[in-house]
Amino acid sequence: MVSKDMLRLGRVRSAIRELFEFGRKRAAIVGDENIYDFSLGNPSVPPPAALTEEMVRLLSECDPSALHGYTSAPGSNETRDAIAENLNRRFHTSFTRRNLYITCGAAAALTSVLRALTVDSSTEFIAIAPYFPEYGCFAATAGGTLVVVPPDVKNFQIDFDALEERINIHTQGVIINSPNNPSGVIYSEATIQRLSDLLRKKSAEIGHDIYLISDEPYRELNYTDQPVPFVTDYYDASIISYSYSKSLSLPGDRIGYVLVGNAMPDFEDVYDAIAGSARVQGYVCAPSLLQKAITRAAELNLMPDLSSYRKNRDALYEGLSAFGYRCMPPDGAFYLFLEAPGGDGDAFAEAAKEEDILIVSGRSFGCPSFVRVAYCVAYDTIIRALPGFGRLYQKFCK
Repeated sequence: MVSKDMLRLGRVRSAIRELFEFGRKRAAIVGDENIYDFSLGNPSVPPPAALTEEMVRLLSECDPSALHGYTSAPGSNETRDAIAENLNRRFHTSFTRRNLYITCGAAAALTSVLRALTVDSSTEFIAIAPYFPEYGCFAATAGGTLVVVPPDVKNFQIDFDALEERINIHTQGVIINSPNNPSGVIYSEATIQRLSDLLRKKSAEIGHDIYLISDEPYRELNYTDQPVPFVTDYYDASIISYSYSKSLSLPGDRIGYVLVGNAMPDFEDVYDAIAGSARVQGYVCAPSLLQKAITRAAELNLMPDLSSYRKNRDALYEGLSAFGYRCMPPDGAFYLFLEAPGGDGDAFAEAAKEEDILIVSGRSFGCPSFVRVAYCVAYDTIIRALPGFGRLYQKFCK
């Protein structure tokens, strides 16, 4: 006998992964070059050369027992010190190793945070659509419930009236994701300030702190001249979940961290609960090789090369707009969130398969009339896919 919930999750993949697997099967028939796979946020830009060189050096020069051995459960002191110093230089903060818990990517960070904050089965976490669909199962397996705020489809900022309506005594946290997957929108400073003001107000009303949980794997993928607001500057009860998957093109290496802000109320309890949550879920001692690699990355302040993503974004956005598609111009990440012609994202994504174009329906993200296009692909893939997008537009708009 097994858990019915876990069996369901194991047998029914996410819509994104399901589409990716469909593409692999289809590629075996028509060839990889004839599949226009925009399903996964899998970076096409290679890791920075300095990072690759450091990993080669570590493997060739370091004592294997030190390189592959266990570190402390929350990560090595060296790694946490380097990350804290990097953040302090960039954001004028005053973090130390004690603010950081190194994790196997953002998923492990988020699940550790949500379980740490789940008080009982009545606990609620709020996400703002469009949102990463795995938030739902992360909250559920932590023992709580995900409550979704409908999208502001005009600007993809936050519908504050709808958010305030959903905050109640059971609300433990609000999850934000900026730059956003799937919209590519960056929450403005005004949005973060207003959100912080609202959470302070509602925390006082309900008698306990509402945590702001900022999921930030795309923080450095910002094409604007304005910085992504650093949430600990705006709201005391802030927790950041971070991954190097997108910024350093390491999605398969699963390395990231949880950061608890210095002004966090009951800091020790919150940090230690996250550590305990990671412990019971087996998320202790992230891969030591990767810890050493990101230590060097932090020391060198390695950043992604945005030129390829920007080139892809511009080609895709301009090409689709010329056909008549409507889309919010993305300021960050590497996704376009298209309004599906005809208003049915499921039908449009399914029809796109006939052109061997793989795009994800927005239903999984809480926006069923949209589709997500991940443009972290080869530039040539975008150019060759555009005629198919044109035919699709004509099919749905004739």
